Amino acid sequence: MASSAELLQGTLDLLILRTLAMGPMHGWGIAQRIQQISREVLQVGQGSLYPALHRLEYRCWIVAEWGPSENNRRAKYYSLTSEGEKQLEAERGQWERMTAAIALVLNQAEGEAQ
Repeated sequence: MASSAELLQGTLDLLILRTLAMGPMHGWGIAQRIQQISREVLQVGQGSLYPALHRLEYRCWIVAEWGPSENNRRAKYYSLTSEGEKQLEAERGQWERMTAAIALVLNQAEGEAQ
């Protein structure tokens, strides 16, 4: 399993932005959703999640608002801003170009080894 320490900072930001595109969530919910969608491969710890949320909030890509959680405790809910939506699309395009380039290198390396 890949831990958040193994994720590149930009990758974690992209995953958080994509998760929040589904709707507002509190921090624990974001981490759980990423873990669930990745079929338990990606586990984001609090030590990585909350600094990333603060960083994204500072960049105005997300906003936070206090509200009641499922168990009636106060929780900070994060939402994507319009700037965050634009950033998500930009980062998603960069991610797709990068992974395609890496795949080309890996496939070329396999072809040369044979």
